[in-house]
Amino acid sequence: MRTIELNQHGFEVIRFTNEQVLNDTDNVINAILLKLAERKSKLSDSEIPPSGGGGAKVLYVWFDAPIGYISATKQWAIDNKKEWEPYWYDKETKLVHFVGKDNIVFHCIIFPVMLKLHGNILPDNVPANEFLNLEGDKMSTSRNWKVDMRDYINDFVKKENGGGQCVDMLRYYLTQIAPETKDSEFTWKGFQDAVNSELVSIFGNFINRTWVLMHKLCNGKVPKLHEDAMDDNDRALIEDIKNAKSRIEGLLEGFKFREALFDVIDLSRKGNQYMQKKEPWKAPLPPEGGSLDSSVTAVQKKIDNCIHLCLQLTANLAIFANPFLPNTAKSMLQMMKVVDKILDWENAGKLKLLSVGYSLREPKLLFRKIEDAEITAQVEKLKAGLKKSMAETENKTRETKANESSVPVTKPVIQYDDFARLDFKTGTIIAAEKVAKADKLLKLEVDLGFEKRTIVSGIALHFNPDAIIGKQVVVVANLAPRKMKGIESNGMILMAEDKDGKLKFINPDEKVTNGSPVN
Repeated sequence: MRTIELNQHGFEVIRFTNEQVLNDTDNVINAILLKLAERKSKLSDSEIPPSGGGGAKVLYVWFDAPIGYISATKQWAIDNKKEWEPYWYDKETKLVHFVGKDNIVFHCIIFPVMLKLHGNILPDNVPANEFLNLEGDKMSTSRNWKVDMRDYINDFVKKENGGGQCVDMLRYYLTQIAPETKDSEFTWKGFQDAVNSELVSIFGNFINRTWVLMHKLCNGKVPKLHEDAMDDNDRALIEDIKNAKSRIEGLLEGFKFREALFDVIDLSRKGNQYMQKKEPWKAPLPPEGGSLDSSVTAVQKKIDNCIHLCLQLTANLAIFANPFLPNTAKSMLQMMKVVDKILDWENAGKLKLLSVGYSLREPKLLFRKIEDAEITAQVEKLKAGLKKSMAETENKTRETKANESSVPVTKPVIQYDDFARLDFKTGTIIAAEKVAKADKLLKLEVDLGFEKRTIVSGIALHFNPDAIIGKQVVVVANLAPRKMKGIESNGMILMAEDKDGKLKFINPDEKVTNGSPVN
């Protein structure tokens, strides 16, 4: 990210650009102009009809929504009996907006201008992430292509499945694959590999080995560091611990969380490598010409130094891991029998966090392995969710098409005089029978009051002849006679057809005199 202040139209605007998205000043300005033109075009199409005599109004969420950040801060302050103004007015406050790349224009143009005009502080930086995809496709809640946190809690976070450690597992993987500079992808296999190969095999393994050996070789207490027995491996690890603070701190302040997390894991990897070189578990052997006692003392000093430095490294790892793995850090504090105060960042890089002679608790595994069956279940659940969503979408589409097809297409426009020439009369069916050799036709005798008529109607597939005798209907009475299957039909019965293709008689709600006109 970079910050550039511009004097334009009488006020300063801070412009933020993501090097990966907008890496050239001219491109930035052109992008801004295009975005503003695009917004203006969209706004002109968003007018709300005037009400109460006022003019048409335009509501644009990104002129209103950012105020929610301020009101949320105010509500939080009220609930917690704190002051809210310093967060938005104090020049000493460092305001940072974390956004997705599609929201850069709002947080870097519209919102800063609003803040400037109202006397608020401006964002110091706007780190913008790119997009996180899922198993080879874009995430979509509408298609059920998502990682549902309720499912994750039920499948992993419940106490019997891992509890807080599984919360940290997901935090770890999401940080590891964060799309800080380019689009990245969440895969369940990647999640399993990150947990098993790094959290379990590197970070957790180092902590567990240190604790087991401390209880086995040092009576469960923090051993002394013997200056006279230190070697190059000891001194190298000490330098790694001291240098880690400034390096990780710089990465965090530069919003490079992935690199910072990598450095934390790499520090635990160095701890494992250091322990492999020192091999404190090997039994002491007397040197040539030396006594067993002196040899034991010398070897014990080396063992003490190894365990002491590994324990101090563990305490530092709790501090460094805390921003990413808070539940893990708390578990480590319990094993060390120390208070939360030790997690203060000012303690990072120190080599006397655990006092010599202090008794520590028994080891417990910080992380469990993720089994193949668990990953298979998650992938299958994801596929099932997508399949269900696609089926629902297909059903809705089919239903929509059916509804659309049920609405008759309007025929060409006619003049009123054309309609007025039609003569609609009410009548009652007094006889009905099927027409021979015609599955769809019924021969009806209809009483129109002033006369009885024979009408042939194509309703045989919908009605039983006996069931419609006595039914009052509406007839087009002045339709020219037409022969059907040798029978002259004098008129037409009006029917309605529903979306399922069923026919319904059009008739008055209450019985009227046969021959009554229908207007």
